[in-house]
Amino acid sequence: MKPIKKAVFPVAGLGTRFLPAAKAIPKEMLPIVDKPLIQFAAEEAVAAGIDVLIFIVGRNKGSIPDHFDKAFELETKLAGDNKHDILNIVRNVLPSHVDCVYIRQAEAIGLGHAVLCAQPVIGDEPFAVLLPDDFIDAPDNCCLRQMIDIYNHNHCSILGIEQVARETVNRYGIIDSVPVSNRLSKINAIVEKPPVDQAPSNLAVVGRYILTPRIFDLLKQTKHGAGNEIQLTDGIAKLLKEEIVLGHQFTGKRFDCGNKLGYLQATVEMALQHPELKQDFGMYLQDLIGKGI
Repeated sequence: MKPIKKAVFPVAGLGTRFLPAAKAIPKEMLPIVDKPLIQFAAEEAVAAGIDVLIFIVGRNKGSIPDHFDKAFELETKLAGDNKHDILNIVRNVLPSHVDCVYIRQAEAIGLGHAVLCAQPVIGDEPFAVLLPDDFIDAPDNCCLRQMIDIYNHNHCSILGIEQVARETVNRYGIIDSVPVSNRLSKINAIVEKPPVDQAPSNLAVVGRYILTPRIFDLLKQTKHGAGNEIQLTDGIAKLLKEEIVLGHQFTGKRFDCGNKLGYLQATVEMALQHPELKQDFGMYLQDLIGKGI
């Protein structure tokens, strides 16, 4: 099997939960302290050995390629002002060996369709999919790295999974599975956003996937499903009939930055880890708590 060197980032969504901010700013560019969500996802992919980043973009997403591109005027200004520490940060958003590819999704008709848009670049290789909304803090071993290690041993599709509250299962793709090891399960079935009383478990698929290229042919055969969209979950359900698919309960903490509460939680916890802010911000929070706020 070929190694996994390409990752897809579906970032064409409208971000309606973050309006009015997302009217002009892609939700993926919202910062967690001083770094946008999309950069955290890209860094996770690079740390896992990915060297081709494929962004599926839509209208009004121009700031994403701008962020990963060279900013000549800004760099010249920073160099002239002798702000070399900041200049190095700006110049090294991504390592020089990493290539970025941008594909326009003309119509946002589902995650499955977004993944299918990447086929001309992926070809017949296995690949990763990362949803930047799912921010995963796993400093010791990034989530995607964990999954690629499992892929290298098993050579099959891997889905990132975690246990969620039973009353929230209707927000996720939910799996039916049997345990293989402590954190690994063989997936027997998957259903997109089931009613709470019909969900096969509370194990939810979150925004990390490793998929074999067979998924492309199956997505082409997939009809519009939940939300009248082409769902990646429906394509994976077809894949289960042909190939083994494993679920991995990753180590690390996930924040659902697709909603405001999760975004704020991620911001607070990352600020408490930030080398410039953690002491002062921690004291500020303690002061607030002391005042009963």
